[in-house]
Amino acid sequence: MRSILMNILAMLILAAAFLPPASAAEDAATPKSRILVDTAALTLTLLQGDKIQLNFSEISIGRFGATSNKRRGDNMTPLGEFRIAWIKPDSRFHGFLGLDYPDLPHAERALAAGLIGRRDWHRIRDAHSRGELPPQDTPLGGQIGIHGVGAGDPAFHARFNWTNGCIALTNEQMDQLIPWVVLGTRVLIR
Repeated sequence: MRSILMNILAMLILAAAFLPPASAAEDAATPKSRILVDTAALTLTLLQGDKIQLNFSEISIGRFGATSNKRRGDNMTPLGEFRIAWIKPDSRFHGFLGLDYPDLPHAERALAAGLIGRRDWHRIRDAHSRGELPPQDTPLGGQIGIHGVGAGDPAFHARFNWTNGCIALTNEQMDQLIPWVVLGTRVLIR
């Protein structure tokens, strides 16, 4: 019996020697695609590793531009680094890739400026620490994401920034983007 246990132990040690290190295993589980949104150039680029897979121009952002200090109802797109928190392929906007906004940097700035109280700051912080969607009902707003035009006018989309704070693509661009995106995909909006 002892020799069987020793053999099993030896096999486990040998097998462990061929496993990738924990950091490599974590990297394998991490989404490799990432999205870069340039609010000045009005472009969205999807990268996988260092390779550009998709590059869209003439995107639309919030009708009043972009900001590091987004508030509910300001019709501005938040700047920062986010992750895809939910995917709704059948939304009225021809797909919706929801962001984990508000993030901690926005919440910390808002707390320091007196725009939110400690209760809301704790709710946002706690949701992020648990890997959950942060509350969408604070004075910082919510429901921010990347979406298509839906049944809207593509000509209007091509000429104006029209969203309430989201990033909008054409429906065809959304069809190309959605297959590349998984929960946790990083989105940098600058």
